[in-house]
Amino acid sequence: MTAPVLADPRRTSAQAVPSRPRRRVRTVVAAAVTIVVILAFWSVDITWSRLADLPAELVRYGWLMFSSPTWEKLPDALWQTWQSVQMAWVGTVLGVIVATPLSLVAARGFGPAWLRSILRFVFSTIRAVPEIIFAIIILSMTGLTPLTGALALAVNGIGTLGKWGYEAVEAVPAGPIEAARAAGGSPAQVLRWGVWPQATPVFLSFWLYRFEINVRSSAVLGLIGVGGIGDMLTTYTQYREWSTVGMLLIVVIVVTMTIDGISGRIRRRIMEGARVR
Repeated sequence: MTAPVLADPRRTSAQAVPSRPRRRVRTVVAAAVTIVVILAFWSVDITWSRLADLPAELVRYGWLMFSSPTWEKLPDALWQTWQSVQMAWVGTVLGVIVATPLSLVAARGFGPAWLRSILRFVFSTIRAVPEIIFAIIILSMTGLTPLTGALALAVNGIGTLGKWGYEAVEAVPAGPIEAARAAGGSPAQVLRWGVWPQATPVFLSFWLYRFEINVRSSAVLGLIGVGGIGDMLTTYTQYREWSTVGMLLIVVIVVTMTIDGISGRIRRRIMEGARVR
């Protein structure tokens, strides 16, 4: 006679193998998103037959711009590029001055919940608006000057620098913060001695990266006439002076890549703490 198989009393319902989750909802959502994307794609008014001519047109305009660039206007291009860099630098500095203290308050554990929510909402709202929209709003007060571009870059930078800042503060190891609080430090003292020494390299890296972004964005702001190399690009493109446009593009590419390379090396040295070779 075979002994009955007894259930293991140690096996509880919580240890039972869970049932396979349903994938119906995920499938429906994926199908709905796919349909929306397809409808949006086909609703765009595009002459698809012209896509076949695109490679030939790119070669044609590339030849017009870069076969014989107009180097006589290089001094003007360098001066306007310098104005764009100045615009980017001023915008970065103003954004850092405003965003840094706000990001510290917006970090979890260093500001009241209601204030954190307001600041994070403001940061998200600012990031949702392109720099050129801020420039259009600001130019009604300051006019078509490089200051308008710098202020637009500063306002937009507050959104990104604020978000990066409070995320960097929240990622700081908790040991020094707890030690500063155990020693009776106020919130400001905890930020100064428990957070800032550890978060400084990250903040510096963010500031440099934002400057790189502002250098590229300053060229776009020139489209509305606030000065800089983008203003020259718009003017000569409208007059179809492609040889001058090609020279301007070469200047923009060289200057932007140079700034990105220098800034990237500095950021790596800050973050790695090692000698850059």
